Amino acid sequence: MSTPRVRGVGRKIINFGEISGIAYSPKGLMQKRRKVPLGILLRRFLGATIFSIVVTTIFFVHVHVSTSTTHRHDHKFNHKIPTFRDLQSWTRELAPPHLSKALLSAPKLNDSRGDPDYETLWKPPPNHGFQPCTKPTPDYKSSANSRGYLLVHTNGGLNQMRAGICDMVAIARIINATLVIPELDKKSFWQDNSNFSDIFDDKRFISSLADDIKIIKELPKDLANANRMVKQFKSWSGLDYYENEIAALWDNFKVIQASKTDSRLANNYLPPDIQKLRCRACYEALRFSPRIEQMGKILVERMRSFGPYIALHLRYEKDMLAFSGCTHDLSTTEAEELRIIRENTSYWKRKHIDPKEERSKGLCPLTPKEVGIFLSALGYPTKTPIYIAAGEIYGGESHMTELRSRYPFLMSKEKLASIEELEPFANHASQMAALDYIVSVESDVFVHSYPGNMARAVEGHRRFLGRGRTISPDRKALVRLFNKLSIGSMTEGKKLSYIVNDLHKGRVGLLRKRKGPIPGTKGVDRFRSEETFYANPLPDCLCQTESTPLV
Repeated sequence: MSTPRVRGVGRKIINFGEISGIAYSPKGLMQKRRKVPLGILLRRFLGATIFSIVVTTIFFVHVHVSTSTTHRHDHKFNHKIPTFRDLQSWTRELAPPHLSKALLSAPKLNDSRGDPDYETLWKPPPNHGFQPCTKPTPDYKSSANSRGYLLVHTNGGLNQMRAGICDMVAIARIINATLVIPELDKKSFWQDNSNFSDIFDDKRFISSLADDIKIIKELPKDLANANRMVKQFKSWSGLDYYENEIAALWDNFKVIQASKTDSRLANNYLPPDIQKLRCRACYEALRFSPRIEQMGKILVERMRSFGPYIALHLRYEKDMLAFSGCTHDLSTTEAEELRIIRENTSYWKRKHIDPKEERSKGLCPLTPKEVGIFLSALGYPTKTPIYIAAGEIYGGESHMTELRSRYPFLMSKEKLASIEELEPFANHASQMAALDYIVSVESDVFVHSYPGNMARAVEGHRRFLGRGRTISPDRKALVRLFNKLSIGSMTEGKKLSYIVNDLHKGRVGLLRKRKGPIPGTKGVDRFRSEETFYANPLPDCLCQTESTPLV
């Protein structure tokens, strides 16, 4: 009978009995074999043991070296983080492993109250005893029976829509309407197909305002095909316009549809309870959806892990530059691309713009390079963590090089979160903007490069909550300084720093009453020149608990 073999190897199988020198015959009879001396057996056993130890040691050393090498390569790769697609997947941590070790080990900025840097760079402006006060006055009554339904088609980006929605809440109260959950703008430059509930907490919105107006999710089916009045409400209109001209439409229609929502309600000279209702709508009822709030909180925690931080709303995006006609520091090809976009955007009325004249008037957003000079002159050290609250920067890294050379610790939602974490929001511009909004409102210092809808909304919200500094650059004065730097008649240093800090003593988010119209302006220009309600809700929504005078 042939000896059994291991399949595919051809090696004889060892019988257990052979170890002791005793074999079992096929017939099951024990037979004695030649005895092996005990000394030889011990030497064989020790030799096999030593061989096994050597092989195991070599294996683990190899694995350790390979792993260490991989980590070194990963460190070099992740240190760059050049694009969104290069980010590594990771779990929710305060110290993201895809950030470079150099950044994570960098000393935190000192934000203690006794530190000189805290006083000059981080200390919030005094609040003079002001606290949010949005509760109705004793004269305020619960909403009366609705006379009809108000449909709302919002327009613009996230913050333009937010302000418009809050205005429509107040208008619904004025004309005694039931408000149907607003339809968001899906056709503007951002092409975001998000619905109201994708961005906002609709349940909270409805319940929080139940004592003010009735809000429903959809128009009743029996009115779906009813005649409706589609109307563009007049800009910056007051109480009389809505109580008389608009409310009179109920005599003939059960449904009124507002075709636009931006700037449809006056900033000033409205009853206190209407103004307080706008604040309740904006700061208490209109919250972002739970998933956006949760992701925003995670981003804030990750920024705070590096110490106090600046949120920079860098409005250097394609739509802004095309709309404003500003081309400073852009190539001829880039300037031409922006001109074509402006020409082909039908709802942008200004087509022919002199970029040099716009810049000299301070009407252009600061470039990333100019922002770097500005922050350096204010005294913020190079290790300052800066969160870039913006969409895609026009020209990408080519226009960010000089800002990054001054402030290498530039972060963004794409760098703080993994691809998987951002995936639910990534293809929705308004949802991504909502994340930036949350991080900006919670920042230690907020700086904007252009006072657009986002900048004004964040500034107003921070004033309402009593948050830290909100720095508004004096762009007209800064442009003159930048021009001197470019021709060599001035250099960066103590003199520039003194001038810049002196220019911005009163531009750090100080509490003050909302500015009225510019003297001498009339008609629409008069209302347009007023400071917007949502940039400064004082005095309507902030009450003073101390007798400290405003500066």
